Amino acid sequence: MSDQPYTPPKVWKWDTESGGQFANINRPVAGATHEKKLPRGRQPMQLYSLATPNGVKVTVMLEELLALGFEGAEYDAHLTRITEGDQFGSGFVEINPNSKIPALVDQSTTPPIRVFESGSILLYLSEKFGAFLPHTPEQRTEALNWLFWQVGAGPYLGGGFGHFYAYAPEKYEYPINRFAMEVKRQMDVLDRQLAKHPFIAGREYTIADMAIWPWYGALVRNEAYDAAEFLDAKSYQHLNRWVEDIAARPAVIRGCMVNRTWGEPSEQLHERHDSSDFETKTQDKMLQEGD
Repeated sequence: MSDQPYTPPKVWKWDTESGGQFANINRPVAGATHEKKLPRGRQPMQLYSLATPNGVKVTVMLEELLALGFEGAEYDAHLTRITEGDQFGSGFVEINPNSKIPALVDQSTTPPIRVFESGSILLYLSEKFGAFLPHTPEQRTEALNWLFWQVGAGPYLGGGFGHFYAYAPEKYEYPINRFAMEVKRQMDVLDRQLAKHPFIAGREYTIADMAIWPWYGALVRNEAYDAAEFLDAKSYQHLNRWVEDIAARPAVIRGCMVNRTWGEPSEQLHERHDSSDFETKTQDKMLQEGD
C-alpha cells in the first residue's frame, strides 16, 4: 500500500484483487461462474444459506414459525459456502441473480416462488403465515419502518465498519473512525428506542427484531469483528437487555445453529432437514460417529 494520496482514474478498471479477507470472491460483474445444480429436499421450504447475520435472520424466523405450529414452515437448509464461491453456481444464480445468501424457494406453490434478500424473505414468510407482523396499520408500519431501517443501516455496519476494522488488509484511521461513528450512532438509535419499548417496534416481537438482532446482537456480544470493547458496546444498557432477551429464546438458539460451520461443534448444524437434526446431526455428534 502506498502512503501517497490516491487519485482515482477517469475510468476505473478491475485489474487486481483489492486485498483483505474475502477478496477472492469479490468481482465487479454478476452472473454464474460455473454450472452447479442446487440440491432439493422434501420440505416445503428450501433454504440456501450460511449462518452469517443475514442467514440467521431467516433460520430464526423459520424456527419461530415452527414453534408456533406452522407445519408449512418446515424447511431444508442447504449449506452455501460463500468463501468457496457456491453463490456463483448456476443453480444459485437462478434463485438469486445478486449471488448473496440467503435465498429461499417456496416449493409449496405452483409454480415455486423464489425469494431473495433477507428482508424480503422475512416479509414474505410473515405474510404467508400471518405471524410476527402486526395487523393494525400503525403497528404494521412501525415494524416495517424498523425492518427497512436495518436493510439501510446494515451495510454501514458490515461493509463499512466491519470491513475496515476487521477485514481490510491494512487499518486506516479515517474509514475506521468514519464508520465507528456511524455504528455507534445506530446503536444509540436502538438504545433509545428500546428504553421505551420491550421490542424494537413496540410491545410485540416482530420481524423487525429478527432482522436487527443477528447483526447488533453479534456486535454487542463480541461475536462480530471482535469490536465490542472498541465500540464500548456494554454502555448501551437497553440494547444489551434486548439482545440477551432475544438470545434466550429457544427458536433463536436453534436458528443460530443452522448452517453454522464455526464455533463449538455442539452449536453447529451444517445442514438442517428435520427438527430431529438438532439432537442427532450437530457437528459434535457427527464427529463422534466418525470416530
